[in-house]
Amino acid sequence: MTALGPLVAAGALAAPNPLAAPNPLAAPSPLAAPRPLLSVRGVTRRYGARIGCEDVSFDLWPGEVLGIVGESGSGKSTLLGALAGLAAPDAGQVLYDHAVDGLIDVPRLPEPRRRMLMRTDWAFVHQNPRDGLRMNVSAGANVGERLMAVGARNYGAIRASATDWLGRVEIAETRIDDRPAAFSGGMQQRLQIARNLVTGPRLAFMDEPTGGLDVSVQARLLDLIRGLVRELGLSAIIVTHDLAVVRLLADRLMVMKDGRAVETGLTDQVLDDPQHPYTQLLVSSVLQV
Repeated sequence: MTALGPLVAAGALAAPNPLAAPNPLAAPSPLAAPRPLLSVRGVTRRYGARIGCEDVSFDLWPGEVLGIVGESGSGKSTLLGALAGLAAPDAGQVLYDHAVDGLIDVPRLPEPRRRMLMRTDWAFVHQNPRDGLRMNVSAGANVGERLMAVGARNYGAIRASATDWLGRVEIAETRIDDRPAAFSGGMQQRLQIARNLVTGPRLAFMDEPTGGLDVSVQARLLDLIRGLVRELGLSAIIVTHDLAVVRLLADRLMVMKDGRAVETGLTDQVLDDPQHPYTQLLVSSVLQV
């Protein structure tokens, strides 16, 4: 049962179809061949004359984790924002296989439907947890607020679900009424993860989720993320500059330079036998221990 299970059982959460609308892209029949959860085709994003990302295409399959790496200015965060609907691409398609509506082209969704998608099927974990948290309310309220956004109303069920999720991310139940400002950076990131995953999303976008944290804190957070991804069967796209992060978390790897994807493949294959000169330079520049 997902984190929403107790709420449904308690009658606190209705089961609306928030994205229900005429869909020109028909859902496949149950006998159809499996298809990607996310299909990206020719996504381009520019800032005036400057290219943020250009002509990026790939498929992400259910339960798969894709890592995107590159130096600062390579376009990886721009691409992530375009995929997640934070900034509309100038060209290309982002096709998502919604469980109810079938294939939807995310950049062309009306804004209310895109926001609801972000509250239900999708999650976005910011590098700076303060960007993904409400700092003026308690830890429990941060988690519960997302539940309320999808229809939960029973206070006891909301608090029980928030308590459960704080435990999953290794935050003590006694801290449920503390505000995020009282937490360390690593605990704030854990809280942001709990806030995002409590509604049982199918796809998570993570922008440098361990950036700026001490090495020991990074290691514990990576173990937590890896465990949650496997436990929930979550698909994820993780942007990072740290090859050790993608080695641990990602099934497949995309290397970006100057806004373009220069190499893609299975993570171990790309890191152990890089083909593109830039990937070779990236891998060789990492101190081997």
